[in-house]
Amino acid sequence: MAAAPEWDARPMPLYLVESYAANGPGRLEELGEAARLAGEAIASVEYVRTTFLPDDEVVLHMFAAESPAELGEAVSRAGLAYERIVEAVERGAASR
Repeated sequence: MAAAPEWDARPMPLYLVESYAANGPGRLEELGEAARLAGEAIASVEYVRTTFLPDDEVVLHMFAAESPAELGEAVSRAGLAYERIVEAVERGAASR
């Protein structure tokens, strides 16, 4: 009998992809769709959510990914223009 595969239970790191919506919230739908497509482009990249900061015209897309390089490849394939990719660490209200 073959041994069961070993699973890595550690969660994938989180990353923020920073984009700009200079034309205001009208671009939010377009950028959100591109982010969703990036999450489908590579199996090891998962789209989490998009947050728009209207006063700064900044759009932050949260992804879980094996590496920033793989995430960069996914967002490029999806045609998502971005300024940078940075690792993110979240802390929920329950962990206070």
